Amino acid sequence: MVRFIARRKVISALCASVALAGSVLFVVQAQPASAATNQFKGVNWADTRDNYNSGWVIPDGLAASDNYSQVYSIANNYIKAFQANLGANTVRLPINPPSVSQSWWGAYRGAVDAALADGMKVIISAWTQSTSTGTITDMTAWNAMWSTVVGQYGGNGNVYFEPLNEPYGYSLSQWVSICSSWLSTYSSVPRGRVIISGTGYNDHVTGVGASSALNGTLLSLHYYGTWNNYTQESQWESDLNSRIGSYPSRTIIDEFGAPMTTGVNWLANHNGAVEQSYFAAVTDLSRADGMGNVYWAGLKTGDSYSMEYHNGSGLSNNNASGVTQVRWGWGY
Repeated sequence: MVRFIARRKVISALCASVALAGSVLFVVQAQPASAATNQFKGVNWADTRDNYNSGWVIPDGLAASDNYSQVYSIANNYIKAFQANLGANTVRLPINPPSVSQSWWGAYRGAVDAALADGMKVIISAWTQSTSTGTITDMTAWNAMWSTVVGQYGGNGNVYFEPLNEPYGYSLSQWVSICSSWLSTYSSVPRGRVIISGTGYNDHVTGVGASSALNGTLLSLHYYGTWNNYTQESQWESDLNSRIGSYPSRTIIDEFGAPMTTGVNWLANHNGAVEQSYFAAVTDLSRADGMGNVYWAGLKTGDSYSMEYHNGSGLSNNNASGVTQVRWGWGY
């Protein structure tokens, strides 16, 4: 996740209004099969330090000292809160080589397993160990990480694999080559369960979408309101469409977000303000084009974008109108 200064907010209305300001309870609804990607209604569960780490990535609420059963119990509580409070059916979890090659993996698997037991889709995404290069630090370690992860979860149809988050240090041809190698190495994984990041900061999927070597894969787009200063929803939608091109049926916007702790009413004023028009554009376009999206962040204490906050042993919503707008984008 790269914000580029402070992101912006925005919200598309037309949803059933939500009157509660705290934790809002929703029933997770079964969704029909879709040829698009709108089956992904998700949140990122992130490390409070951000997921770029030289050591273990440890999502908010977990501790390095936790064992498998402790991680499983905590994750089970949070996953059920994501489902009940938001209607989410997908969680995106970070990994990096130290998190998988060292002892943390034995415990951290509890988060994946709890989410799967609760009926969630799980996107496992690899982060680099530094924000300075946008490239894989150690290719041998990266391959070993994925061998372990795919060996563990390759046979589970609800687990999706994102080889690398924000590969901005690579050219398109370099990135396609790396992804092609990944697909060849893990050919037992159906391509429909592999999510290929767009070039740059996942900010364009047109290049990877056009690559015949990556046919059949899903595509990951990131989009934030700090990337432009538009004040009209139509301007944001035009810009977003240019980044997606002809590939909305393969694209998941697996990072987007806006401040949820500042009291903004996201159901009003979709034009005239940067943040509101941005947020409206992402959610409205997702709904209209049948694209799934994964909000940044579902839980990340200290991040104004966090949709949830800790409330005792559970979670509550920071902004009811933000929840409503995100659910609108999910197709509710």
